[in-house]
Amino acid sequence: MGGWGQGSVRFDGGSVDGAVSLVEAACTIGSSFPGADGSRARIGAVRHMKKRPCTFSGIRKSNSIGTVFCKLSPSSGARIGWRFRGILAVIAALMIVSMPATVAQHSDGVAIQGVVVNSDGKPVDNAVVRLEQKDVSGAVETKTNAAGGFAFSDIRPGSYLLSAERSGLRSHVAAVIASSQREPQKVDLVLGDTGSVPSDSNAFSSSSMTFADNPNFTVAGVTDWTAAGGHGSDSSLRTSEVLASETLTLKANGLGHGAAAAGNESESGLRAELASAPGSFEANHRLGEFYLRGGRYRESIPLLQNADRIDPANRDNAYDLALAYEGSGDLLHARERVHELLMHQEDADLHRLAGEIDEKSGDPLAAVHEYEQAVRLDPSEQNYFGWGSELLLHRAVWQAQEVFRKGAEAYPKSARMLTGLGTALFAGARYDEAALRLCSASDLNPADPEPYLFMGRIQIVAPNPLACVEQKLARFVQEQPGNSLANYFYAMAILKRQQQSTDKQTVQEAERLLTKAVTIDNKCGDGFLQLGNLSASERNFEKAIDFYRKAIEADPQLGEAHYRMGVAYDRIGEPAKAKEEFRLHDEIKEQQAEAVERQRREVKQFLVVLPEQPAHPSVP
Repeated sequence: MGGWGQGSVRFDGGSVDGAVSLVEAACTIGSSFPGADGSRARIGAVRHMKKRPCTFSGIRKSNSIGTVFCKLSPSSGARIGWRFRGILAVIAALMIVSMPATVAQHSDGVAIQGVVVNSDGKPVDNAVVRLEQKDVSGAVETKTNAAGGFAFSDIRPGSYLLSAERSGLRSHVAAVIASSQREPQKVDLVLGDTGSVPSDSNAFSSSSMTFADNPNFTVAGVTDWTAAGGHGSDSSLRTSEVLASETLTLKANGLGHGAAAAGNESESGLRAELASAPGSFEANHRLGEFYLRGGRYRESIPLLQNADRIDPANRDNAYDLALAYEGSGDLLHARERVHELLMHQEDADLHRLAGEIDEKSGDPLAAVHEYEQAVRLDPSEQNYFGWGSELLLHRAVWQAQEVFRKGAEAYPKSARMLTGLGTALFAGARYDEAALRLCSASDLNPADPEPYLFMGRIQIVAPNPLACVEQKLARFVQEQPGNSLANYFYAMAILKRQQQSTDKQTVQEAERLLTKAVTIDNKCGDGFLQLGNLSASERNFEKAIDFYRKAIEADPQLGEAHYRMGVAYDRIGEPAKAKEEFRLHDEIKEQQAEAVERQRREVKQFLVVLPEQPAHPSVP
């Protein structure tokens, strides 16, 4: 039986491409083979294989010594214990190709390299690979070699978009952060008909996580909240916590097992149907489900209970009844009903619902295990998202990144999956990559405000301006000019960039956007606060005080407005008023700090076990 082997290879001069130009060369141990330019490569000892012929697959090269990968010829007496699946060609054939002359080189540049494969995992030669730096006009291209390998070298550190195309097939665009590390960034691309990817984010994808591909972590317990894994500043950490909580609101509203929603059916029609047949399972179930879909949980319960008594074997009705119990806050009966159903049949939707109930009941450890089991049974978009959100909520930041990343690979058209991944990356202080993910989420549905709101918040607390964010927030304003937050966040992105320059027109544009934001919504306290800051920077303290006063009227708990107003009063020679504002600021700050600590005590932090390591709070 055939299998895969690998061994060492030494290059005796010439180029790598030349040495491997004979792609179907014999790979017998100790043999050498020539390249087109006269170079030679000699294969050394090969692990996992006997000395017998094989087919050359690829080489990973480091200086003059590399690793050769070979596919063994069939043999009745030999069996290879370890085998790669379709991904083997991806990780096996990383070879350097020449860089186009048009690439902007940098003396301290970095490299991006990888392999392009088709949906079956086979290398694709002669594919066009395109590299585009974010917010920089123009792009560079190269083509893959016979083993599907490509490389861009000596490029400047920064944020890039990478994609591949051949014969009408395209890969999805990959966001790449090229840092000044010595090791090259390795990115593999899969060609597929991107137009055929289903728009329904719940459609199953073959690239989803399978549990031969087990997660490399275990949640073993919970502990009180610690600062482990936090950011350098408390404002960033607090923003991270708020966004982690708000990620839960991105969950789909689909209810799973139950029959289709009532659609255009009216309440009066369903009630009339029940009145004419009060003992009908269908009439009770349909009206109960109608109330359930409308969030009228308490009204739905007696109807679904009646249907359950009439036909206790109907699992769809039993599931809807559990949902109604959960929605009404009756978690005890909800859990009992779910456990009864699970005793008869393992079901991913039931495990996910059990996770939701356990989280609401204050048992996050049970909840995260239920979410994981749901993904094991059905790696759907909804189940991936539920698991990732639970990990993120309880500060298992690295692990949330892993799950969201798997989910995004499986469901590349899920905006909320990319938003969750961006939030998890931000929680780990990976600001640039987080921004790229959120920007990609906004591209999927430019009319959806959620990704913009998330990126707007992280932009404010990030230490530096983030690639792509200002451009996307400008589109947010174009899409929704009457949205107060769209104008506010775009103004803040402009002001963040302005910190690196002194462009008066830029400040005026930001001021115009802030004015529009508070005109649309006079409760936009942060908008008034920033207008006050702009006036104070121009030493117009009287005008600044007026803006700060409006900010406090809009949001009495906006402590920074009190502080800034105290500074302004001090500047105009009114120390008594300044002192009072400083006192109010300190009082509000203390109250808010106490509230944050209470919330942190309520949200336990997961203890995560990594392979061959003891349990510990997850630290990004």
